[in-house]
Amino acid sequence: MPHLVPLLIRGINNLSDARYCAGMGADKLTFILDPSLPGYLDTKAVKELAGWIAGVELIGEFDQLSAHEINAIAGECGLDAVLLRTPRTSEELAEIAPPVYLELPADFAALSQSLPASPIGFVLELPTSETPETRAALQQISAQKPLWLGPGLHPDRARALATTLPLAGLVFPSGDEVKPGLRDFDQLEAVFEALEID
Repeated sequence: MPHLVPLLIRGINNLSDARYCAGMGADKLTFILDPSLPGYLDTKAVKELAGWIAGVELIGEFDQLSAHEINAIAGECGLDAVLLRTPRTSEELAEIAPPVYLELPADFAALSQSLPASPIGFVLELPTSETPETRAALQQISAQKPLWLGPGLHPDRARALATTLPLAGLVFPSGDEVKPGLRDFDQLEAVFEALEID
C-alpha cells in the first residue's frame, strides 16, 4: 500500500513490530545497536529479526561507538545504513562505511546554516508544538537536505506535514509487546492509514 511519503520506524525490538511494519509498507526499520542506548539489541537478535522480513532498508542506531565498531556491527548485521544520535566530525563521518543518517538536536533551527554535507539524510523528532520560526527552519532544511520528521503517533499531524513540506519521509516509534507475540498496533495502524494515498 503506497503512502504519501516513505516511512521509517525506529527502535524495532520484537518480531511482531518488524513483520507488521514491513507488511504495512514501511520503507526503513531501525534497530538500536549501541549498548549505551535504551532498547539496545545485540547483533544476534537483530540478525534473527532481519531474517523474518524482506523489502525494507535495515538501519542501525548508534551513539558513542567508534567508526570501527559501527563498521564491524554493520557488516555483521548486513545493515543498509546507520543512524547516528550525536554529531561527529567530518573525519569520523568519512570513516563510517555505510551511508549515514544524522539525528538533529532539539535546537535544530540554529544549525540550519551549518549542516554537514556527508549524511544522506537528517532525522528530527519534532516538539509537540510548532512555532512559525520552527516551520521556517524546517522549510529551509528540507529544501536543501533529505529530512525525515518524527511527528509522534499523531495521524492528522503526520498527514499535514507530509502534504505541506518537501520531506524525504516521516519517522515513527515502534513499541513493545504486551507479551511475546502480543502487541497493540492501533496507534501505528492509524498513522499508516492516514498516510495512505487516496
